[in-house]
Amino acid sequence: MKRTGTFNLLLLLLSSLVLLFLVAPLLGMFISTNAGDFFATAAEEEVRQSIWLTVWVAFVSTLLFALAAVPFAWILARKEFPMKSVVQGIIDLPVVLPHTAAGIALLGFISRDGFLGKIASFAGLNLVNNPAGIALAMAFVSLPFLINSARDGFAAVPERLEKAALNLGAGRGRVFFTISLPLAWRSIITGFVMMFARGMSEFGAVVIIAYHPMIAPVLIYDRFSSFGLKHARPTAVLFIIVALAVFTVLRLISDRKPTGIKTEEDAEA
Repeated sequence: MKRTGTFNLLLLLLSSLVLLFLVAPLLGMFISTNAGDFFATAAEEEVRQSIWLTVWVAFVSTLLFALAAVPFAWILARKEFPMKSVVQGIIDLPVVLPHTAAGIALLGFISRDGFLGKIASFAGLNLVNNPAGIALAMAFVSLPFLINSARDGFAAVPERLEKAALNLGAGRGRVFFTISLPLAWRSIITGFVMMFARGMSEFGAVVIIAYHPMIAPVLIYDRFSSFGLKHARPTAVLFIIVALAVFTVLRLISDRKPTGIKTEEDAEA
């Protein structure tokens, strides 16, 4: 009994140290930020536009890429094909790749001399220093979170349910939208939120693609390098508050059970 108590105390101590490490820097930043400086920063048009640009570009990027990423995740969960492990490794590569290197690689692809850049040029669009280029940079580094989470969600759906529906005459598309997708919904939403969060916080790849217009992480860096910590801190605090509010809303939405969708246990019953 005493050994169990000692072990639990050790776990509590280690957990507290980890939590303190995560909370202390943020708490210190909030405490060190003067209220007057914070509200003055919040009133600046440049700051508000930068945060709004960050939020909507990250959201649109996540939403558009999800249209292809979710079906791709189902293929990874259900199908076997040659070099599947290589494909999965390529998907994870942006997570471990230095993000400045990712930005340079992407710049070569979307610049006017690059493959995608040439196609965009025919439509009169320059992807560099453009919200479209920012969206591509955000998606490049954050897409693995959505694909992997959705893949795990589809893999957890009992395959016998899909096969039973097919045997009863349902088409593959109907099975996907009425069985696979609803039962994997929570994992997909979790991946969506993680991709959105990662895109909002991206700096390295974005700054290579577009220093202007400035998203919030680039603006924070610009103010820090130009004016120092005192001027950068209020912008960082404001961005954290906005991000926390957005993610809280998304989490509340994802925790709600969609109307008319059965849980996995209900489907099996």
